Amino acid sequence: MKVLLGIHEASFAHSGGTSHPESPDRLAATIRGARSARLDSELMIFSPRSASTAEIERIHTLTYLSDLERFCAAGGGHLDGDTAVVPASYEAAIHAAGAGPDAVERLRAGEASSAFLALRPPGHHAVSERAMGFCLINNIAVTAASLRDQGERVLIVDFDAHHGNGTQAAFYSDPEVLYISLHQYPLYPGSGALAEVGADEGVGCTINFPFPAGTTGDAYALAFDEVIGPAVERFAPTWVLVSAGFDAHREDPLTDMGLTAGDYRDLTQRLMDMTVPGRRIFFLEGGYDLGALERSVQMTIATLGGEAIVSESRSGAGADGHSGATGEAGRIVDYARQLQERLRS
Repeated sequence: MKVLLGIHEASFAHSGGTSHPESPDRLAATIRGARSARLDSELMIFSPRSASTAEIERIHTLTYLSDLERFCAAGGGHLDGDTAVVPASYEAAIHAAGAGPDAVERLRAGEASSAFLALRPPGHHAVSERAMGFCLINNIAVTAASLRDQGERVLIVDFDAHHGNGTQAAFYSDPEVLYISLHQYPLYPGSGALAEVGADEGVGCTINFPFPAGTTGDAYALAFDEVIGPAVERFAPTWVLVSAGFDAHREDPLTDMGLTAGDYRDLTQRLMDMTVPGRRIFFLEGGYDLGALERSVQMTIATLGGEAIVSESRSGAGADGHSGATGEAGRIVDYARQLQERLRS
């Protein structure tokens, strides 16, 4: 199966500062992982276009966008304690934001069955009026809003170890976008509790799994089998967008989770099964151990392309995929299931 790989040279020019964990080295590791996925000619590299102002303003205010452009043009600096920019950062950001709509057009034209967007800066923490958490423009939200406005029903699954507060906020009252996050809790940015289930017409269209440190792949499998699968079946999405953060890997220096590259292979296959080919896009978010990132991307893209590569086995999984999902993580899945049942009644 053909897989689109979005790469743009501007992504290498963005910098958060010396020794910042969200560095251009992450992109190099991601590309190495993609090229080692054994897809050969089935891996189709493209250079994404920039996002239009109209596309971005579905999520961000024009004031924020113009302020960001001016700040970068004036030399850049720190936007907050975690997030900094250089003059090249604005171009990188608008190309990262445009990659999703570009991939939608290419997938609709039949160029491939899936897309993986290897661009930076990441996006899922960015909110309407400001940057935060290494993120400038919320790339996945820009794409989801565009699809929603075209009449599509959009599933967003965020498996980054940090909760995607910006994405959740963008669609918290929206019944046409189902947002699901599996993340470490407590951890930056502090959002993503079980009780955060949406508001107004969007009640039930936000599902959070605030897992404790050390959670392994068996709990993620249980969450999919017990809660996510049934919720997605009811929602019936026409597109699946994935915030593919690989910082829940057990070797990541910024988090304390227990996943392996094998778990990302399993997650990818489960997500592929949730919609038809040609309607799924993965967006690079976190992942800060370069070796773990490379292996995880390799197995993710290989799975998207139908190749069986196993560089690491799954974590904590028995014969049924989740026989070890006990303790706090298992209880969280059970609470999420009960919560969804109450919301439906």
